[in-house]
Amino acid sequence: MMRLILLTCLTMVAFAANSILNRMAVGAGHIGALEFSLIRVIAGAVMLAALVVLSRKSLPIFHTKRLWGALVLSLYLLGFSVAYLQLDAGLGALILFGVVQVTMFGGALVAGDAVPRRRWIGAGLALAGLIWLMWPGEAFAVPLIAGGMMMLAGVGWGLYSLAGRGAKEPLADTAANFILAVPMFWLPMLFLPVQLDAVATTQIGVILAVICGAVTSGLGYALWYTVLPRLGASAGGLVQLTVPVIAILGGVALLGEAVSWRLVGASALVLGGIAYGLVQRKIGSNGS
Repeated sequence: MMRLILLTCLTMVAFAANSILNRMAVGAGHIGALEFSLIRVIAGAVMLAALVVLSRKSLPIFHTKRLWGALVLSLYLLGFSVAYLQLDAGLGALILFGVVQVTMFGGALVAGDAVPRRRWIGAGLALAGLIWLMWPGEAFAVPLIAGGMMMLAGVGWGLYSLAGRGAKEPLADTAANFILAVPMFWLPMLFLPVQLDAVATTQIGVILAVICGAVTSGLGYALWYTVLPRLGASAGGLVQLTVPVIAILGGVALLGEAVSWRLVGASALVLGGIAYGLVQRKIGSNGS
């Protein structure tokens, strides 16, 4: 049990580190957003493919679902990096996480799934928190374009999660999606040869992108798929609530980011709403 707890904590730290590393690299001007995304997806593809090969499993690159998976994965990666040109690490993680959950809730409705009342209430609270967070204000305002790009990233990751439901080999599927996402990133590079933020690529920027792709993404996903079967879907969803909190604390400690009362309140609404929707009410241990 202790080993499971430690591995789960390590996985959540890795997920939160994606936001911190991205902000450190792109937000500080060490590398452009497109370049960071491209290096991240290449490093992630190499690491994940190596893990699949070492486990003696096949890479389902030519499966019909792979094209859609790679497309929405690319949407997530690109929106994620562009957003961190302006967003703080914790703020971006909170927007991403909230939009992912709302997207998956919408996907369940479209699919005709029976949605319990708790999930309706939880999704409503989370959406209210996101609206409050994004609402313009004098003391606190989320940059419109950056916030929109992170919301786009959240939609991409939510669609990616919906597409991956029921996957028998999630690690192999993820590796294949990363591999196919690599050529997709060449398209914006061709059409946008000049960096969006007009900064030169530095060595530290490349190093941070490789770490984000190979370690916190590649190894992070591998760890997640190891612990998730033992946690269960509901517990897995609940434990991910710690990711924005870790990102906020990491942003404060490592990047000197400020925390406003508005961010705290919106975080409580978003994360509390999601938690309420995910927790299943127990009828009784004796089955009555």
